[in-house]
Amino acid sequence: MRHKTRAQRIAILVFIVFPLFVVAFAGLVWAVMSLWNWLMPAIFGVHAVTYWQALGLLLLCWILFGGFRGGRGSRRGWEHGMRRRWERMSPEEREEFLKGLRSRWSGTPHTEPEPKA
Repeated sequence: MRHKTRAQRIAILVFIVFPLFVVAFAGLVWAVMSLWNWLMPAIFGVHAVTYWQALGLLLLCWILFGGFRGGRGSRRGWEHGMRRRWERMSPEEREEFLKGLRSRWSGTPHTEPEPKA
């Protein structure tokens, strides 16, 4: 098996991968435009959009909902750390942690039960 040279890898990238990416992205913009023009005027009575407006909508959604943050993959480290922390807790520590979460989300202060005499 022959190894490809750097020039060959760059040529494959420029002449195969990049054009495929451009075609796929253009297809995605076309799909957004088609779905918008099919659904939104009928449901909400808004105007149809052009191809370039659909590109703008796609970019806006990317910025607002997924761009510059790494998407879902950036949370995996946090989730893994929390899972390890949870596994290291004793059952008593877990119960105390859950009580704190419940009090934070329910809006009631976390209080210890009165000891029974």
